[in-house]
Formats: sequence, C-alpha cells, structure tokens
Amino acid sequence: MKKSLLVLALVAALPTSALAENWMMRVRAIDIVPDVKSSGLAGLDVSDEVVPEVDFTYFVTPNIGMELILGTARHEVTLNGASLGKLNHLPPTLTVQYHFNPTPTIKPYVGAGVNYTRFYNVDLAPGLSVGKNSFGGALQAGVDIAVTKNGYINLDVKKIWIDTDVKSSGVKLTNLEINPVVWGIGYGFRF
Repeated sequence: MKKSLLVLALVAALPTSALAENWMMRVRAIDIVPDVKSSGLAGLDVSDEVVPEVDFTYFVTPNIGMELILGTARHEVTLNGASLGKLNHLPPTLTVQYHFNPTPTIKPYVGAGVNYTRFYNVDLAPGLSVGKNSFGGALQAGVDIAVTKNGYINLDVKKIWIDTDVKSSGVKLTNLEINPVVWGIGYGFRF
C-alpha cells in the first residue's frame, strides 16, 4: 500500500508538460481478418471478428513510440464450413513505431514488433485441442489526425503472425496459421 501511494505521489509530482509529451491512449474498434493456412488439413478456417481494442503508446522521442496493443476475441473454427467450435485468444502485441514528420494535425506512423498470443476458453469438438501459446512478429501502419488539442482520430492496420497446433486426442493434426490483418479505427488521447 505504501509503495502504491509513493508511486502515485511521484506521478502527481511530474510536470504536466512532461506527461503530455510522452503518453497516448487509444480505443479502437478493430476488424480481425484471419489469413488462414493449415498444413495437411484443407478447409480449416477461423471467423472474422469485430471487437474493441485498447493501446498505450509511450513516446521515447517525438518520432519514436513504443505501443502495447491489448484486446481479445472469440473466433469460430470451421472445417469446410462445418463448425468445430469456438476459442478465445488474447494477443498482446508490442511494436516500436516511427512517426514521420510529426505535425500538429496529421501524424502517420509505421511500426514493427512482437506478438504473444494466449489461447483460452477453448470449446472445440470432443477430442480437439489447440496449443496454448504462440509467438510471432507484427507489422503496423497508421495515422493520427488531430481533432482537438490532445485528441486524435486514429486509423490503423496491423499484420500479426499467429499460429498453433491443432490436435485430436493429443495427436497433432495440423499447424494452423491464423496470421490476421487487423483493421482499426478509433480515438486517441495524449496525456
């Protein structure tokens, strides 16, 4: 408790101008569009989903930011159109971004980073399971468009590499590459 109060006191003591230059929080609606491939099991697919996403960006310099992207989704898994069940994934992604020629109004950026995906709440047909963890790369491009002094409309697209093994009674059937393209629109606030 004392440590929490100390941290809060230190943050409160920071000059407001220092905080305003370093942090941005965005809330987005995202459309997750999997680019599914599987080795040895044709017809395996994963549904598109529209879900909310939150991210936090720390600006190391005016041009370089580090963004942590947080969201979760529940997808239906199908084989030749027939449902095999559903599963959730939590794919926190960390990207390092370069913001081109920051101006007060339009701020385009590109980023690259790493993704860790945790599969959970797996409710597939009896005997079917998936690996719980995935690590992969991520690419990103977007733009922040100022609408108020500290508020921005955000357009963003990401390519994230996610894969897992699909098993039947513990025996590997295939490696499922989900590799979604994630389209997003939202609102960001510098603080």
